[in-house]
Amino acid sequence: MQSRLLKKMCCPFDKGDLNISIFKQEENEIIEGLLTCSDCQRYFPIIYGIPIMTPDEYRQKSLEAPVMKKWGLELPAGDQSFRLDGPTRARALGKGDNG
Repeated sequence: MQSRLLKKMCCPFDKGDLNISIFKQEENEIIEGLLTCSDCQRYFPIIYGIPIMTPDEYRQKSLEAPVMKKWGLELPAGDQSFRLDGPTRARALGKGDNG
């Protein structure tokens, strides 16, 4: 994902501003990272340069969990919410936050 695109992006659910934590970047290309909505607290991982911003009902937490774990983020087991809680969100934004 090109870093300049972030200025044009918003949360697909509530149109809130997005914060970004970058975990891997090559020049202006964000390879791995995490977008979080400042309003609804939903998270959207960036994997292989692609932000995963599909509706909740089409996302599979089991596919995202290994990547999130690699970044040091643990998601509540069995919870189908794609929102970050307070402590998890704080850890995410504290690790490589560029937003």
